[in-house]
Amino acid sequence: MQSGKNLLQKTVQVLQEANSGVICLPENPSIDTVAAATTLYLGLTKLGKNVSLACASPIKMQLSGTDKIQPSLTTSGENLVISFPWVEGSTDKIDYFIQGGKFNIVIVPGKGHEKLDNKKVSYNYSGGAVDFIITVDASSLRALGSLYEEEQEQFKGKQVINIARNLTNTFFGSINLVYRGISSTSEIVLNVLESLNVELDRDMATNLYRGLSFATENFASPQITAGTFEAAAFLLKSGAIKPKQDQRPEASGKSKAPFEQRMVRTPDALEKEPVGYEEDEIDEEDGEDEEEWLKPKIFKPNPNKMS
Repeated sequence: MQSGKNLLQKTVQVLQEANSGVICLPENPSIDTVAAATTLYLGLTKLGKNVSLACASPIKMQLSGTDKIQPSLTTSGENLVISFPWVEGSTDKIDYFIQGGKFNIVIVPGKGHEKLDNKKVSYNYSGGAVDFIITVDASSLRALGSLYEEEQEQFKGKQVINIARNLTNTFFGSINLVYRGISSTSEIVLNVLESLNVELDRDMATNLYRGLSFATENFASPQITAGTFEAAAFLLKSGAIKPKQDQRPEASGKSKAPFEQRMVRTPDALEKEPVGYEEDEIDEEDGEDEEEWLKPKIFKPNPNKMS
C-alpha cells in the first residue's frame, strides 16, 4: 500500500528529473480541474520545464493559463515552426537569404492578394520528446477523449502521473496520486507545488483559490478539513484574489457539476483505502495511510507577502 506521502515524493522526483511533458485534462472539466491543471503548468514552467496543456473540449474560463490549452497533444521541441494564414494562391513564392548573420525568409504575396500581416505570424516548436504525461481528474485514459484515442502511441512507455480525487478513478497511471477524500484537486496540486519548492505568484494563487472555492461549494462541502482552510488561508496570503461572485455549481454555466466533481461523504470514501498503487507494485513497509494525508498541512508563505 502506497501512502499519500510516498506517492507525493515519487511524483516530485519524476518532475524534478524530467525535462518535458504534457498535462492532459478530461473532456468537459470542472473549474477545479482546470484551475489545478493550469496552475501546475505555470508552476512547472517556472522551474524551466517544457510543458504543454491539452484538452479535447473547448475551455471558456477566466483562469490564468487557459490560453495555453491546446485541442490536441503537442510537445515543446527544438524545431521552430513559423505559421501564418494561407489560402490557395495567397503566396507567389517563398524564398530565403542570409545577410548580416541572420537567416531571412521572404514571402511574396500572390497576384491579387494582400501582403502578409506580420501580426498574424506565430512561432511554435515541434518534434520534442515527452518525458512524462500528467492527467488531472481523468477517471481513465478514455476520459481524455481524442487526446488519448488519436494519440495512444504517445502514452506508451511514458511516466503517466495520474492526479485525481474522483471516486471512479481506475488507477491507470504509473504513479497514482489519487486521494478520494480530499476537498479539491486544487489542494492536491498545491501540495505538489509546495513539495517542488515553487513560489506561488498572484495568478497561481488565484487559480487554486477559485478551484478550491468551486469544489467545496464556497466552503460548504462536508469534505472540508482543517487542511482545506489552511490551504485557503495560505493562498490568500500568497496574493489570491477572491472571486467576485458565487462559484457554486449552479453559477458555472451548468445546473450541476458532474458527479465525480460533486462528491458526497459516502461510507466508502471514509474508509482507510490506499491513496493509490504504484504500477505492478504493492509496498507496505512504512504502514502510512490516508490519515497522514488528512492531517493539517503547514504551508510556508513568503514573508514578504504576509499581510
